[in-house]
Amino acid sequence: MTGPELNSALGAWTEAVLGVDGKVRPVVTAPAPVLAAAAPEVDPADPAIVALAADLVATMRVSPGCVGLAAPQVGVAAQVFAVDVSKHPKTNLHHGTFVLCNARVVEASRWQKGREGCMSVPDLTGDVKRATRLTVTGRLPGSGEEITVSTDAFEARALQHEIDHCTGLLFLDRVTGAHAVFARKVYQ
Repeated sequence: MTGPELNSALGAWTEAVLGVDGKVRPVVTAPAPVLAAAAPEVDPADPAIVALAADLVATMRVSPGCVGLAAPQVGVAAQVFAVDVSKHPKTNLHHGTFVLCNARVVEASRWQKGREGCMSVPDLTGDVKRATRLTVTGRLPGSGEEITVSTDAFEARALQHEIDHCTGLLFLDRVTGAHAVFARKVYQ
């Protein structure tokens, strides 16, 4: 794997290219069945998928602390997710806001344990071992353009977390045991 680098197609991407205003959707929580089932691949050019992509970005933006949101988390069985880690303090390299359809990990290395939380599991966090260097391929909603994203650190963790949602996994499915699950801290 070469080092992580910014993808120029993502650098130019904004939700405005979708041509539709996103609507905020309610987030479903475990044990909702949609969260435990592998979602089907989608046609990224389908207008319903383009609207879903806009909705994911809109919902992510109004959710405090949210750095990613997958279609199953809003009750839709589809391999689509939005990510934006740019404002998170643990962020190193990032590509800003983007949405991917049918994403796949093609290379992963430098595994490290880290704490994760999830809007669909609002009361818990857990320690999950994930790759800190990652290459993913996927398609952009609307154009269907296939892109490759190479990233590291926190953005790599967020991408793996969202891809897991699209395959029916929660971070709880990745923890090493009950000793690695914690009550979420609430800061006043």
